[in-house]
Amino acid sequence: MTILTLPRPGESFEPKGPIKAPSESSFTSIFGKILPKATYISTTHGRAAYYSFPAESNGSSDSAIQRALFVHGVQTPAIGLQPLASALSSRFPSAHCVLVDLWGHGLSDTPIVPHEASVFHSLLNDLLDELQWKDAHVIGYSFGGSTSASFAASYGERVTSMALVAPAGLVRSETFGAVEKGYLSGKASEEEVKDWVFEWLEGGKLVVPDDWVERIARGEVVAEAVRDWEVREHEGHVASVVGIFRDGGVMDKHGEFVKAAQTGIPSLCVLGALDDLCSVQNLAEVGMKNVHVVPQVGHGVVRQKVPEVADLIENFWNSF
Repeated sequence: MTILTLPRPGESFEPKGPIKAPSESSFTSIFGKILPKATYISTTHGRAAYYSFPAESNGSSDSAIQRALFVHGVQTPAIGLQPLASALSSRFPSAHCVLVDLWGHGLSDTPIVPHEASVFHSLLNDLLDELQWKDAHVIGYSFGGSTSASFAASYGERVTSMALVAPAGLVRSETFGAVEKGYLSGKASEEEVKDWVFEWLEGGKLVVPDDWVERIARGEVVAEAVRDWEVREHEGHVASVVGIFRDGGVMDKHGEFVKAAQTGIPSLCVLGALDDLCSVQNLAEVGMKNVHVVPQVGHGVVRQKVPEVADLIENFWNSF
């Protein structure tokens, strides 16, 4: 199988059209319709999908929370944040909550460009413009947390507040060994790089639970099954994941977090106590002070402890 290789930052490349995402029907036929129907935005990089939980018409219009944008992590697309978005939407009925599939994820295309943070910032700006939102409360998980922080650092006027859940971006690439650094710098085959990146992200081989069909039938989000579907059905997904891991902001974004903290934009960080990708100390070192830790859970806190995360964000939002 030929593996799609995306350009790296600074490389010259011939402009090409994006790799198209799968259809919505191919996704919902397996995972159901727990997300609202997809809406699409066409940009210079390709077509991206987003999902709206509209404000209730009888919701209080004087609430400080009117517009909320949810930004997912690498691999699991917007559906992975559906439980949290649904919980917060019910608690803040006047809020219009929107989830977006980032490039190469879910129902969004893979643009044939370097997957730098700026490409994802552009998508967020385009989406806010499409929604006619001058700003929003941004909730970012994992890579989405890193993207949200760097977006706030560069486009602070568009971020009312930021809630960063288990944010990526503070892993230092210098801690990797020589072989791993070779994967990051391009001194290995793309097949080797792909295998290493996916195993690093998964903590081993991807294992889809045996009861995933039954769990989905009960309305659950089975992230492992979603990730497996993307690898099989989205022709650009693997390349996007590798591109994001190498160039998008999973690592070495300390400077961007410092800038985000210095903007003065209200922020909340939520961590699982067992998370090995981010710690209270990591966040303190970049100036993030409002940090809360959820016990007995790791990096998957956003799905495994939805009520606890929703409580923390609710309290944060109610402070405005």
